[in-house]
Amino acid sequence: MPYVKLNDLNLYYEEFGRGETVLFLHSHFSRGLLAFSGQIIPFSGKYRCLYPDFRGHGRTLCDDLTWNSRMVADDMAMFLDKLEIKQAHIIGYSCGAYVGCYMAAKYPQKVKSLVTIGGAAYPRPEGATDFLPENLLKNNSIDFIEDIKSRHHEAHRGDWQTYLRNTVADWQQSPSLTDAEWKNIKCPAFFINGENDPFGTCEELLEKVPSAKIYKVLGGGHRPHFVGEQIDDINKRILDFLND
Repeated sequence: MPYVKLNDLNLYYEEFGRGETVLFLHSHFSRGLLAFSGQIIPFSGKYRCLYPDFRGHGRTLCDDLTWNSRMVADDMAMFLDKLEIKQAHIIGYSCGAYVGCYMAAKYPQKVKSLVTIGGAAYPRPEGATDFLPENLLKNNSIDFIEDIKSRHHEAHRGDWQTYLRNTVADWQQSPSLTDAEWKNIKCPAFFINGENDPFGTCEELLEKVPSAKIYKVLGGGHRPHFVGEQIDDINKRILDFLND
């Protein structure tokens, strides 16, 4: 699978399909394909689908292990430039939703439309410190630690503690768009949240971007697009939105 060089970053991504570009942006603890496995086949039949691993995640490589979602938004803008893609549809989940909002605000010419799943208008820091390395060890969360070690080994090169500290810091601080940044999101937008999502609501996002469409998933949680959740409904609604 391909890598692309972006300044200090050797960014790993996977690609499926042909057509207009859809850039999929993953969540804090995930990586490209893992966060959107249920969207590969439904979307790649019509779109060119790109699934990058953010800096600090998956197989993406960088000497500097520091990252946050604003840095990732800049990386994703450079990624599109490197592939000579003038404009893309953005689909972001959780942390990827924040990245997508940052991109739509800072690089509006590059974002044809914006879909967020499990996004928010302001940070929800509660529970974040449970994922600091010392607290995971204290709580004997060995399986989770081993998952993080293997899932992001190429990126953090064994320094899973730094990876987690960056993740917790970004979780506590994101999203942090100013009012001016929210107002600069002028592309067609579609905000999706489960009614039981503890990390945000589509209604709060609609207050920030009044022109957006929203969908509250009845009975849904933070990841309604996952296999085993409300995947068929979510895929259809997003594809219908993109086809409008």
